[in-house]
Amino acid sequence: MENKEFTILEDVNVYSVPDGTKTFLKKGMEGIIAQSLGDNFTIVVEGNMYQLNGVDAEAIGEEKREVNSNNFANEEEVWNVLHTCYDPEIPVNIVDLGLVYNCEIKDDGDGVDILIQMTLTAPGCGMGPVIAEEVKQKLLSLSGAKSVNVELVWEPQWNQDMMSDAAKLQLGLY
Repeated sequence: MENKEFTILEDVNVYSVPDGTKTFLKKGMEGIIAQSLGDNFTIVVEGNMYQLNGVDAEAIGEEKREVNSNNFANEEEVWNVLHTCYDPEIPVNIVDLGLVYNCEIKDDGDGVDILIQMTLTAPGCGMGPVIAEEVKQKLLSLSGAKSVNVELVWEPQWNQDMMSDAAKLQLGLY
């Protein structure tokens, strides 16, 4: 699907990459799909890169995408969901990038509280709040999830050694 051309079919909100600013793109604008991973799209319109949420995919002529899970919020399902979250500039999920530092799941009988501590590849990345909100919303879609707290942390500082071997191979770092 990479480099697939499209015309925006309806006005749509997107996030500019890398600063994370919410932006409005108008019907009729043309662009290309640079990346389609997880349930979001990285698109380029008029030379600028944006992240388009999968729930808005119909605006570019693609099938709507969203995580709807009837699976219970347990550790395995939380990690499965985290593997569907991507940095829009890097074609590797946040888990394999080594961005997730901690995952705590507490079931108090009334529901599950989830704490995720994660970082970014660069502290100044404006997409951090966007990625964190995506993680939160996807985890809240799990059955039994009562609360989700996503903390952006900076210690230890991320480096390429934190990536999985598969991620390094995919990015040509081997």
